[in-house]
Amino acid sequence: MTRTAAQPNVPAPGTAGTESTDRAALDRALARLPRVVDLLAARAAEHDRDGTFPYQGVEAVHEAGLLTLTIGQRHGGPGAGLADTVRVLARLGRGDASVALLAAHTLLHHAEQARTAPWPAALYRRLLTESRRGPALVGTLRAPAGRPPGVTARWHGSAWQLSGRATHCPGAEALAWLAVEARTTETQPRTGLFLVRADSAGLEIDPAADQLGLRAAAGHDVLLEDARVGADAAVLPRGPGAGPGPVDRVSDAWRQLALAAVLLGTARAALDWSAGRLRGSTAHRRPLGELDAALTGAEELVHGLAARTDTDPAAADRAPAVQLLAARTAGDTVQRALTLTGSAGLDRRQPLERHLRDTLSLRTQLPAEDTVLDALGRALLGD
Repeated sequence: MTRTAAQPNVPAPGTAGTESTDRAALDRALARLPRVVDLLAARAAEHDRDGTFPYQGVEAVHEAGLLTLTIGQRHGGPGAGLADTVRVLARLGRGDASVALLAAHTLLHHAEQARTAPWPAALYRRLLTESRRGPALVGTLRAPAGRPPGVTARWHGSAWQLSGRATHCPGAEALAWLAVEARTTETQPRTGLFLVRADSAGLEIDPAADQLGLRAAAGHDVLLEDARVGADAAVLPRGPGAGPGPVDRVSDAWRQLALAAVLLGTARAALDWSAGRLRGSTAHRRPLGELDAALTGAEELVHGLAARTDTDPAAADRAPAVQLLAARTAGDTVQRALTLTGSAGLDRRQPLERHLRDTLSLRTQLPAEDTVLDALGRALLGD
Protein backbone atom coordinates (compact mmCIF):
# COMPACT_ATOMS: atom_id res chain seq x y z
CA MET A 1 0.00 0.00 0.00
CA THR A 2 1.42 3.35 -1.01
CA ARG A 3 1.76 5.55 2.07
CA THR A 4 0.59 9.13 2.08
CA ALA A 5 1.60 12.03 4.27
CA ALA A 6 0.26 12.16 7.81
CA GLN A 7 -3.49 12.68 7.76
CA PRO A 8 -5.06 15.37 9.93
CA ASN A 9 -8.17 13.25 10.49
CA VAL A 10 -6.26 10.43 12.21
CA PRO A 11 -5.54 11.09 15.89
CA ALA A 12 -2.09 10.99 17.37
CA PRO A 13 -1.68 8.04 19.74
CA GLY A 14 -2.72 8.85 23.27
CA THR A 15 -4.42 12.17 22.52
CA ALA A 16 -7.89 12.81 23.81
CA GLY A 17 -10.78 14.87 22.56
CA THR A 18 -14.09 16.05 23.88
CA GLU A 19 -17.37 14.39 22.94
CA SER A 20 -18.35 17.34 20.75
CA THR A 21 -14.98 17.29 18.99
CA ASP A 22 -15.36 13.56 18.36
CA ARG A 23 -18.83 14.06 16.89
CA ALA A 24 -17.58 16.89 14.75
CA ALA A 25 -14.79 14.69 13.34
CA LEU A 26 -17.30 11.95 12.68
CA ASP A 27 -19.69 14.31 10.92
CA ARG A 28 -16.87 15.66 8.75
CA ALA A 29 -16.00 12.14 7.66
CA LEU A 30 -19.63 11.32 6.95
CA ALA A 31 -19.94 14.47 4.84
CA ARG A 32 -17.17 13.14 2.58
CA LEU A 33 -18.91 9.79 2.15
CA PRO A 34 -20.93 10.55 -1.05
CA ARG A 35 -17.81 11.67 -2.93
CA VAL A 36 -15.93 8.55 -1.85
CA VAL A 37 -18.80 6.27 -2.92
CA ASP A 38 -18.87 7.89 -6.36
CA LEU A 39 -15.12 7.36 -6.72
CA LEU A 40 -15.40 3.70 -5.73
CA ALA A 41 -18.27 3.09 -8.14
CA ALA A 42 -16.33 4.67 -11.02
CA ARG A 43 -13.46 2.19 -10.69
CA ALA A 44 -15.29 -0.91 -9.39
CA ALA A 45 -15.92 -2.53 -12.79
CA GLU A 46 -12.28 -2.11 -13.84
CA HIS A 47 -10.90 -3.71 -10.67
CA ASP A 48 -13.44 -6.53 -10.85
CA ARG A 49 -12.65 -7.26 -14.49
CA ASP A 50 -8.87 -7.27 -14.02
CA GLY A 51 -8.79 -8.67 -10.49
CA THR A 52 -6.62 -5.73 -9.40
CA PHE A 53 -6.45 -4.34 -5.90
CA PRO A 54 -8.30 -1.01 -5.41
CA TYR A 55 -5.41 0.97 -3.92
CA GLN A 56 -6.88 4.31 -4.98
CA GLY A 57 -10.25 3.45 -3.45
CA VAL A 58 -8.74 2.38 -0.14
CA GLU A 59 -6.66 5.57 -0.08
CA ALA A 60 -9.81 7.63 -0.66
CA VAL A 61 -11.62 5.88 2.20
CA HIS A 62 -8.67 6.57 4.48
CA GLU A 63 -8.17 10.19 3.43
CA ALA A 64 -11.84 10.88 4.14
CA GLY A 65 -11.34 9.64 7.70
CA LEU A 66 -13.66 6.68 7.12
CA LEU A 67 -11.08 3.94 7.77
CA THR A 68 -10.38 5.17 11.31
CA LEU A 69 -13.90 6.05 12.46
CA THR A 70 -13.98 3.42 15.19
CA ILE A 71 -10.73 4.36 16.90
CA GLY A 72 -11.74 4.82 20.53
CA GLN A 73 -12.11 8.19 22.20
CA ARG A 74 -9.40 7.38 24.73
CA HIS A 75 -7.02 7.09 21.78
CA GLY A 76 -8.20 10.42 20.39
CA GLY A 77 -10.45 8.89 17.74
CA PRO A 78 -14.05 9.64 16.79
CA GLY A 79 -15.20 6.51 18.61
CA ALA A 80 -17.95 5.70 16.11
CA GLY A 81 -20.52 3.25 17.40
CA LEU A 82 -22.09 0.36 15.55
CA ALA A 83 -24.92 2.48 14.13
CA ASP A 84 -22.55 4.92 12.41
CA THR A 85 -20.29 2.08 11.28
CA VAL A 86 -23.20 0.23 9.68
CA ARG A 87 -24.30 3.44 7.99
CA VAL A 88 -20.86 3.98 6.45
CA LEU A 89 -20.39 0.38 5.32
CA ALA A 90 -23.80 0.24 3.67
CA ARG A 91 -22.91 3.31 1.62
CA LEU A 92 -19.45 1.99 0.75
CA GLY A 93 -21.08 -1.26 -0.35
CA ARG A 94 -23.07 0.71 -2.90
CA GLY A 95 -19.81 1.91 -4.42
CA ASP A 96 -17.59 -1.19 -4.30
CA ALA A 97 -18.31 -4.23 -2.14
CA SER A 98 -14.63 -5.24 -2.12
CA VAL A 99 -13.46 -1.94 -0.66
CA ALA A 100 -16.32 -1.98 1.83
CA LEU A 101 -15.31 -5.47 2.99
CA LEU A 102 -11.70 -4.40 3.52
CA ALA A 103 -12.83 -1.31 5.43
CA ALA A 104 -15.15 -3.43 7.56
CA HIS A 105 -12.38 -5.73 8.79
CA THR A 106 -10.17 -2.81 9.81
CA LEU A 107 -13.01 -0.87 11.45
CA LEU A 108 -13.97 -3.96 13.44
CA HIS A 109 -10.45 -4.30 14.88
CA HIS A 110 -10.40 -0.68 16.03
CA ALA A 111 -13.90 -1.02 17.50
CA GLU A 112 -12.99 -4.13 19.46
CA GLN A 113 -9.86 -2.44 20.78
CA ALA A 114 -12.02 0.43 22.00
CA ARG A 115 -14.32 -2.03 23.74
CA THR A 116 -12.12 -4.79 25.15
CA ALA A 117 -8.48 -3.84 24.27
CA PRO A 118 -7.27 -7.24 23.01
CA TRP A 119 -4.20 -5.70 21.36
CA PRO A 120 -1.24 -5.04 23.67
CA ALA A 121 -0.91 -1.30 24.20
CA ALA A 122 2.49 -0.95 22.51
CA LEU A 123 1.39 -2.77 19.36
CA TYR A 124 -1.81 -0.79 19.12
CA ARG A 125 0.10 2.47 19.44
CA ARG A 126 2.20 1.30 16.52
CA LEU A 127 -0.95 0.60 14.49
CA LEU A 128 -2.26 4.08 15.29
CA THR A 129 1.01 5.64 14.17
CA GLU A 130 0.87 3.71 10.90
CA SER A 131 -2.73 4.81 10.43
CA ARG A 132 -1.57 8.42 10.49
CA ARG A 133 0.83 7.77 7.62
CA GLY A 134 -1.66 6.04 5.35
CA PRO A 135 -4.16 3.19 5.13
CA ALA A 136 -3.20 0.55 7.69
CA LEU A 137 -5.46 -2.35 6.80
CA VAL A 138 -5.90 -5.15 9.33
CA GLY A 139 -7.08 -8.62 8.38
CA THR A 140 -8.12 -11.63 10.42
CA LEU A 141 -7.25 -15.20 9.51
CA ARG A 142 -9.60 -17.60 11.27
CA ALA A 143 -10.48 -21.21 10.55
CA PRO A 144 -14.00 -21.88 9.24
CA ALA A 145 -16.54 -22.56 11.98
CA GLY A 146 -16.18 -26.05 13.40
CA ARG A 147 -12.70 -26.61 12.00
CA PRO A 148 -9.33 -26.43 13.77
CA PRO A 149 -6.97 -23.60 12.77
CA GLY A 150 -4.75 -24.30 9.79
CA VAL A 151 -1.85 -22.54 11.53
CA THR A 152 0.19 -23.86 14.44
CA ALA A 153 2.26 -21.87 16.94
CA ARG A 154 5.44 -23.40 18.38
CA TRP A 155 7.35 -21.75 21.22
CA HIS A 156 10.98 -21.47 20.25
CA GLY A 157 13.54 -19.62 22.33
CA SER A 158 11.86 -16.37 23.32
CA ALA A 159 9.09 -16.17 20.73
CA TRP A 160 6.35 -18.06 18.95
CA GLN A 161 6.88 -19.43 15.45
CA LEU A 162 3.81 -19.71 13.23
CA SER A 163 3.53 -22.21 10.40
CA GLY A 164 0.68 -23.15 8.11
CA ARG A 165 -1.56 -21.83 5.36
CA ALA A 166 -4.59 -19.59 5.64
CA THR A 167 -6.76 -19.41 2.54
CA HIS A 168 -8.78 -16.61 0.94
CA CYS A 169 -7.55 -13.68 3.04
CA PRO A 170 -9.21 -10.46 1.79
CA GLY A 171 -6.69 -7.74 0.99
CA ALA A 172 -3.73 -10.05 1.61
CA GLU A 173 -1.36 -8.14 -0.66
CA ALA A 174 -1.97 -4.79 1.03
CA LEU A 175 -2.49 -5.56 4.72
CA ALA A 176 -0.38 -3.90 7.39
CA TRP A 177 -1.25 -6.41 10.13
CA LEU A 178 -2.83 -9.84 10.36
CA ALA A 179 -4.55 -11.31 13.39
CA VAL A 180 -3.86 -15.01 12.84
CA GLU A 181 -5.80 -17.70 14.68
CA ALA A 182 -3.42 -20.51 15.58
CA ARG A 183 -3.25 -23.53 17.85
CA THR A 184 -0.19 -24.00 20.02
CA THR A 185 1.87 -27.19 20.00
CA GLU A 186 1.96 -27.30 23.81
CA THR A 187 1.15 -30.53 25.64
CA GLN A 188 -2.18 -28.93 26.43
CA PRO A 189 -2.80 -26.84 23.29
CA ARG A 190 -4.33 -23.39 23.40
CA THR A 191 -6.00 -21.53 20.55
CA GLY A 192 -5.71 -17.78 20.22
CA LEU A 193 -4.82 -14.87 17.98
CA PHE A 194 -1.28 -13.85 17.07
CA LEU A 195 -0.70 -10.32 15.78
CA VAL A 196 1.68 -10.49 12.83
CA ARG A 197 3.18 -7.68 10.78
CA ALA A 198 2.43 -8.34 7.12
CA ASP A 199 6.07 -7.76 6.20
CA SER A 200 7.37 -10.31 8.73
CA ALA A 201 10.05 -12.80 7.69
CA GLY A 202 8.49 -16.19 7.06
CA LEU A 203 5.21 -14.74 5.75
CA GLU A 204 4.45 -14.96 2.04
CA ILE A 205 1.42 -14.27 -0.11
CA ASP A 206 0.38 -16.90 -2.64
CA PRO A 207 -1.47 -14.98 -5.38
CA ALA A 208 -3.97 -17.77 -5.93
CA ALA A 209 -7.18 -15.73 -5.82
CA ASP A 210 -9.50 -16.13 -8.79
CA GLN A 211 -12.87 -15.98 -7.13
CA LEU A 212 -16.30 -15.44 -8.61
CA GLY A 213 -17.01 -12.24 -6.67
CA LEU A 214 -15.22 -9.66 -4.55
CA ARG A 215 -12.39 -9.98 -7.04
CA ALA A 216 -10.87 -6.60 -6.16
CA ALA A 217 -10.48 -7.72 -2.54
CA ALA A 218 -7.64 -9.98 -3.70
CA GLY A 219 -8.40 -12.85 -1.31
CA HIS A 220 -5.06 -14.59 -1.71
CA ASP A 221 -3.62 -17.36 0.48
CA VAL A 222 -1.18 -16.53 3.26
CA LEU A 223 1.73 -18.90 3.83
CA LEU A 224 3.53 -18.92 7.18
CA GLU A 225 6.81 -20.74 7.70
CA ASP A 226 8.30 -20.19 11.14
CA ALA A 227 7.09 -16.59 11.16
CA ARG A 228 8.36 -15.17 14.44
CA VAL A 229 5.90 -13.50 16.82
CA GLY A 230 6.88 -12.10 20.20
CA ALA A 231 5.15 -13.19 23.38
CA ASP A 232 3.64 -9.71 23.67
CA ALA A 233 1.85 -10.20 20.33
CA ALA A 234 -0.06 -13.32 21.35
CA VAL A 235 -3.63 -13.09 22.58
CA LEU A 236 -4.03 -16.50 24.25
CA PRO A 237 -6.14 -17.98 27.05
CA ARG A 238 -4.21 -17.83 30.33
CA GLY A 239 -2.40 -21.01 31.29
CA PRO A 240 -1.87 -24.19 29.23
CA GLY A 241 -5.07 -26.11 28.69
CA ALA A 242 -7.27 -23.10 29.39
CA GLY A 243 -10.53 -23.30 27.54
CA PRO A 244 -11.88 -20.62 25.25
CA GLY A 245 -13.17 -17.48 26.88
CA PRO A 246 -16.86 -16.60 27.03
CA VAL A 247 -18.54 -15.78 23.75
CA ASP A 248 -18.49 -12.03 23.14
CA ARG A 249 -21.98 -11.45 21.74
CA VAL A 250 -21.35 -7.77 21.14
CA SER A 251 -18.24 -8.41 19.04
CA ASP A 252 -20.17 -11.04 17.09
CA ALA A 253 -22.98 -8.55 16.54
CA TRP A 254 -20.56 -5.90 15.29
CA ARG A 255 -19.12 -8.31 12.74
CA GLN A 256 -22.43 -9.74 11.59
CA LEU A 257 -24.23 -6.42 11.25
CA ALA A 258 -21.23 -4.73 9.62
CA LEU A 259 -20.99 -7.38 6.92
CA ALA A 260 -24.77 -7.47 6.51
CA ALA A 261 -24.62 -3.72 5.89
CA VAL A 262 -22.12 -4.24 3.06
CA LEU A 263 -24.46 -6.85 1.58
CA LEU A 264 -27.45 -4.55 1.77
CA GLY A 265 -25.50 -1.70 0.21
CA THR A 266 -24.55 -3.94 -2.69
CA ALA A 267 -28.17 -5.03 -3.13
CA ARG A 268 -29.33 -1.40 -3.03
CA ALA A 269 -26.88 -0.54 -5.82
CA ALA A 270 -28.28 -3.45 -7.86
CA LEU A 271 -31.85 -2.28 -7.33
CA ASP A 272 -31.01 1.31 -8.21
CA TRP A 273 -29.41 0.25 -11.48
CA SER A 274 -32.35 -2.00 -12.33
CA ALA A 275 -34.84 0.78 -11.67
CA GLY A 276 -32.88 3.09 -13.93
CA ARG A 277 -32.79 0.44 -16.65
CA LEU A 278 -36.55 -0.14 -16.41
CA ARG A 279 -37.57 3.50 -16.03
CA GLY A 280 -40.72 4.26 -17.99
CA SER A 281 -42.01 0.67 -17.85
CA THR A 282 -45.34 0.72 -15.99
CA ALA A 283 -45.42 -3.11 -15.96
CA HIS A 284 -42.41 -3.18 -13.65
CA ARG A 285 -43.64 -0.69 -11.05
CA ARG A 286 -45.17 -3.21 -8.67
CA PRO A 287 -42.35 -5.82 -8.75
CA LEU A 288 -39.77 -3.08 -8.24
CA GLY A 289 -41.88 -1.67 -5.42
CA GLU A 290 -41.97 -5.08 -3.74
CA LEU A 291 -38.20 -5.36 -3.94
CA ASP A 292 -37.77 -1.87 -2.53
CA ALA A 293 -40.16 -2.59 0.34
CA ALA A 294 -38.37 -5.82 1.30
CA LEU A 295 -34.94 -4.24 1.06
CA THR A 296 -36.02 -1.20 3.07
CA GLY A 297 -37.35 -3.50 5.76
CA ALA A 298 -34.04 -5.37 5.96
CA GLU A 299 -32.12 -2.09 6.11
CA GLU A 300 -34.31 -0.88 8.95
CA LEU A 301 -33.73 -4.12 10.86
CA VAL A 302 -29.95 -3.89 10.57
CA HIS A 303 -29.69 -0.16 11.26
CA GLY A 304 -32.22 -0.34 14.07
CA LEU A 305 -30.52 -3.25 15.84
CA ALA A 306 -27.14 -1.53 15.43
CA ALA A 307 -28.47 1.56 17.19
CA ARG A 308 -30.04 -0.55 19.95
CA THR A 309 -26.80 -2.48 20.49
CA ASP A 310 -24.94 0.80 21.01
CA THR A 311 -27.18 1.57 24.00
CA ASP A 312 -28.12 -1.93 25.19
CA PRO A 313 -25.54 -4.71 24.72
CA ALA A 314 -28.22 -7.32 25.38
CA ALA A 315 -29.72 -6.46 22.00
CA ALA A 316 -26.69 -8.11 20.38
CA ASP A 317 -28.32 -11.50 20.94
CA ARG A 318 -30.67 -10.71 18.04
CA ALA A 319 -27.87 -10.14 15.54
CA PRO A 320 -27.69 -13.72 14.15
CA ALA A 321 -31.37 -13.69 13.20
CA VAL A 322 -31.24 -10.16 11.79
CA GLN A 323 -28.15 -10.75 9.67
CA LEU A 324 -29.66 -13.96 8.32
CA LEU A 325 -32.84 -12.15 7.24
CA ALA A 326 -30.78 -9.31 5.76
CA ALA A 327 -28.56 -11.71 3.80
CA ARG A 328 -31.54 -13.57 2.43
CA THR A 329 -33.24 -10.33 1.42
CA ALA A 330 -30.11 -8.96 -0.24
CA GLY A 331 -29.59 -12.11 -2.26
CA ASP A 332 -33.24 -12.33 -3.25
CA THR A 333 -33.31 -8.66 -4.27
CA VAL A 334 -30.38 -8.99 -6.67
CA GLN A 335 -31.61 -12.24 -8.20
CA ARG A 336 -35.13 -10.93 -8.74
CA ALA A 337 -33.75 -7.68 -10.16
CA LEU A 338 -31.82 -9.81 -12.62
CA THR A 339 -35.02 -11.58 -13.62
CA LEU A 340 -36.74 -8.24 -14.23
CA THR A 341 -33.95 -6.81 -16.38
CA GLY A 342 -33.42 -9.97 -18.41
CA SER A 343 -30.33 -10.49 -20.53
CA ALA A 344 -29.20 -6.88 -19.99
CA GLY A 345 -28.55 -7.72 -16.37
CA LEU A 346 -26.06 -10.41 -17.36
CA ASP A 347 -24.14 -8.13 -19.70
CA ARG A 348 -20.64 -7.79 -18.25
CA ARG A 349 -20.58 -4.19 -19.39
CA GLN A 350 -23.28 -3.52 -16.80
CA PRO A 351 -22.87 -3.67 -12.99
CA LEU A 352 -25.77 -5.96 -12.10
CA GLU A 353 -23.98 -9.25 -12.75
CA ARG A 354 -21.06 -7.99 -10.61
CA HIS A 355 -23.46 -7.15 -7.79
CA LEU A 356 -24.87 -10.67 -8.06
CA ARG A 357 -21.40 -12.25 -7.79
CA ASP A 358 -20.42 -9.96 -4.92
CA THR A 359 -23.55 -10.78 -2.91
CA LEU A 360 -22.92 -14.50 -3.36
CA SER A 361 -19.35 -14.08 -2.13
CA LEU A 362 -20.29 -11.79 0.75
CA ARG A 363 -22.72 -14.34 2.14
CA THR A 364 -19.81 -16.74 2.69
CA GLN A 365 -18.35 -14.16 5.10
CA LEU A 366 -21.33 -14.60 7.42
CA PRO A 367 -22.27 -17.59 9.59
CA ALA A 368 -23.84 -20.46 7.65
CA GLU A 369 -27.65 -20.44 7.68
CA ASP A 370 -27.85 -23.96 9.11
CA THR A 371 -25.63 -22.95 12.03
CA VAL A 372 -27.73 -19.88 12.81
CA LEU A 373 -31.06 -21.67 12.50
CA ASP A 374 -29.89 -24.61 14.61
CA ALA A 375 -28.74 -22.24 17.38
CA LEU A 376 -32.03 -20.33 17.30
CA GLY A 377 -33.99 -23.59 17.46
CA ARG A 378 -31.92 -24.91 20.35
CA ALA A 379 -32.53 -21.71 22.26
CA LEU A 380 -36.30 -21.99 21.75
CA LEU A 381 -36.33 -25.63 22.82
CA GLY A 382 -34.09 -25.00 25.81
CA ASP A 383 -31.55 -27.59 24.67
